[in-house]
Amino acid sequence: VRSKMINSLLCIGLDPHTDQLIENSAQGALRFCKKLVDATVEMALAYKPNAAFFEAFGPEGISVLKELIQYIPAEIPVILDGKRGDIGTTAKAYADAAFKAIGADSVTVNSYMGTDTILPFTNEPGLGVFVLCKTSNPSSSEIQELVIQSSGRTIFEEIAILAEKWNEKNKNVGLVVGATDPASLKRVRMLAPNLWILSPGIGAQGGNLEDACKAGLSSNGSGMIFPISRAISSSIDPSSAAKKFRDDINRAREEITMCKDKKEIVLQSYQINFIEFSMRRSVLKFGNFTLKSGRKSPYFFNAGLFGSGEALAKLGFYYAKAIVEAGNKLRFDAIFGPAYKGIPLGAVVAQTMYTKYGKDVSYSYNRKEKKDHGEGGLLVGDDLYGKNVLIVDDVITAGTAIREAIDILKGVGAIPSGVVIALDRQEKGKGSELSAVQEVEKEYEIPVVSVIGLNHI
Repeated sequence: VRSKMINSLLCIGLDPHTDQLIENSAQGALRFCKKLVDATVEMALAYKPNAAFFEAFGPEGISVLKELIQYIPAEIPVILDGKRGDIGTTAKAYADAAFKAIGADSVTVNSYMGTDTILPFTNEPGLGVFVLCKTSNPSSSEIQELVIQSSGRTIFEEIAILAEKWNEKNKNVGLVVGATDPASLKRVRMLAPNLWILSPGIGAQGGNLEDACKAGLSSNGSGMIFPISRAISSSIDPSSAAKKFRDDINRAREEITMCKDKKEIVLQSYQINFIEFSMRRSVLKFGNFTLKSGRKSPYFFNAGLFGSGEALAKLGFYYAKAIVEAGNKLRFDAIFGPAYKGIPLGAVVAQTMYTKYGKDVSYSYNRKEKKDHGEGGLLVGDDLYGKNVLIVDDVITAGTAIREAIDILKGVGAIPSGVVIALDRQEKGKGSELSAVQEVEKEYEIPVVSVIGLNHI
């Protein structure tokens, strides 16, 4: 409500660092924060006092923290940055301290001990938590990016999924995800589309505002809260600094919303399931990777890890579903799986098209070396002469393998009519500003369909 009323996603951090105080005392901290509240009240979606700076002053510090929260206008939410984390009666005591004794509206919580840590803070619908998920500190990856073998997801991704469940009852759970890591922020937004994200890192920590907004804003251009502390409090004119941050955030929101209005990306349920499936199999990983080309990438996709009967069966379904969804765009009488990864892919897709959709088509694949004995030749499987052939492969990187496949098909009198792949990397081709996929489409005048594209992940 507050966000819509004042058109702001700016949260003012109230962190009374001792080097900013005229008087190094609890009262000095209170005067510093009150002055900051007075200067920024028109722009503040919320205020976020950091409990540690007040607790450092002892009992008087706790007292002035409560006084500060009472000083903030009642219509402005207060997020107590305490990063609490315990279970049972201790967690309840922390919740009572934050909500009843001090008067905050929400509190940051560490979920390391699981659901037992969160529930005591979420019993009251009007009060809630922001759960640490993917934090902005450099060493966060040491734990938060570890991959869980059973699911193929990172720890922070599992927390995002759990948070969606914790939010179901009272709609009072959000996440803390640093604005300094847009790739992780994007993953969290996909896994937790309904949650508010508290996103520190803009300002002193150097996070890129536009990148963070692109990654984390919800479909309506909201759903994020940007806490900014020192960049405002240390300014000669905090009021002007806050206005500039608010306006910069809104400008980024407007630009992104306009782009989304022009081209809304909608994931079908089978595409979401394919992404989750790929992550569970560790086929799709997120992090910092150096590819064979030397290029840095925030993700890695290795279809060779679909290495079981179950995995191939599911993979066949996802490919077949993408083919069916393409409708009349793909017209074919046969499927061709280029060696090597395309061989099992083509076979399982041909089988699934028959068992699931009743479409029986020819299937063939190539050898890497032409055979001069037995049945001889380069191709194995049905005769493709004169048939419209759909090429099935895992990805298109530079397009070299697909071009080789097309040459093979033309060499036996077949008609290449389309390509289907698992992931469109959307990487630029070698000869133009077009992507490698677009170059293939333009050069051969055939459609290329993918189960998912880079823009989906």
